Amino acid sequence: MSTTATLVRNPWLVNTRPKAEARVRLFCFPYAGGSTAIFHKWQQELPAWVDVFAVQLPGHGSRLGEAPVTNLFRLVEMIEPALGPYFNQPFAFFGHSMGAMISFELARTLRHKHGLEPLHLFVSGRSAPQLPVEKATYDLPEAEFAEELRRLNGTPSHVLEHAELMTLMAPILRADFELVQTYSYTPHPPLDCPITAFGGWEDINVSRASLEAWREQTTSDFSVRMLLGDHFFLHSARPYILHVLKKELHAHVN
Repeated sequence: MSTTATLVRNPWLVNTRPKAEARVRLFCFPYAGGSTAIFHKWQQELPAWVDVFAVQLPGHGSRLGEAPVTNLFRLVEMIEPALGPYFNQPFAFFGHSMGAMISFELARTLRHKHGLEPLHLFVSGRSAPQLPVEKATYDLPEAEFAEELRRLNGTPSHVLEHAELMTLMAPILRADFELVQTYSYTPHPPLDCPITAFGGWEDINVSRASLEAWREQTTSDFSVRMLLGDHFFLHSARPYILHVLKKELHAHVN
């Protein structure tokens, strides 16, 4: 049985239309409240030599019946063995917002435990980990929490205004916010893989300066790419982001 055929049965991973000739595996980590659906089109829009594996977290998407994890390091402890068998060929990480933090700490864990690093770490919509964590909002009263979601502009208005949908989504979002907002950075030597940081010009929480600070986390190449849009530029700027991923990854496999 091929490795790719095994991958699609892993509850942590969604891989549509596996690419048998792929030379790089790109593991994609979602933002708070997000699922693998965020990356649904990436597999078909990236070239045949890039195989996209979207990471499905407990309590999200097809794993909605599971309890979400509220501690980032505990989540990484769970992800590392689950994905471990799939790092047997060159791989890269992409993470947006919460996903950037997960992918960063997973990269550090892989280096520490196995001497492995991704070819490239793409972090998006997230300040550098050594900077202060934003104030806690995960435990706000219901009305204030809904207002915070409205301010961030990532939750559709029809969800915010629908009591039953909010009853479903609020616990997931609170858990994800807790995971991010209780994160405690520990200094370690920088990674040796290149890092590219993406940001949105209209993102009210993530400035260019806070993205530039990711430079401290690598001994290799580093760049910042600013795009039009707010915190969720990931969707509107998808063609450009995929163009950058293709260009950067191509340099590693040729």
